[in-house]
Amino acid sequence: MRVEYINPFVEAAFNVLNEVLNTDVKRGDLYLKSSTMSIMGVAALVGLAGDVEGRVLFDMTKSTALFVAGAMNGEEFATVDEMVKATINELANMITAQAVTKLHGLGFKFDLTPPALFTGDNMEISNNLDVEALIVPMILGPDGQSGKIEINVVIRERQ
Repeated sequence: MRVEYINPFVEAAFNVLNEVLNTDVKRGDLYLKSSTMSIMGVAALVGLAGDVEGRVLFDMTKSTALFVAGAMNGEEFATVDEMVKATINELANMITAQAVTKLHGLGFKFDLTPPALFTGDNMEISNNLDVEALIVPMILGPDGQSGKIEINVVIRERQ
């Protein structure tokens, strides 16, 4: 996976999260995961197709999703309801749109699918691209007290 594909997502996530959450945001250490992995409870998935193919997954716990939706909407949520789900999808749209704009500026051409949201316990996601996922943890709040969002990127050039 080329770094040119990854950096725009990292930069966009950091910028958007700082702007909409009004809390400390720190990037954790990058790491790789196998092509099959468990999700933490709430995940927004955006597919990529064109010069590159793959997907970006925004993965978080339910409590982190409630924090994010609360911060973005200026209210508290107790359950992952339709408003929380719509807010997480909008966050995925905002981050992905900013990253894609940067990638288009670098000459890469591809399209996105609208985000699909998954919620639940003991779920796994896998890809058939034979590419490990690069995980970019974004730590929220002082000392991570508001949770983390793992930006899970699997991108390769079209074969």
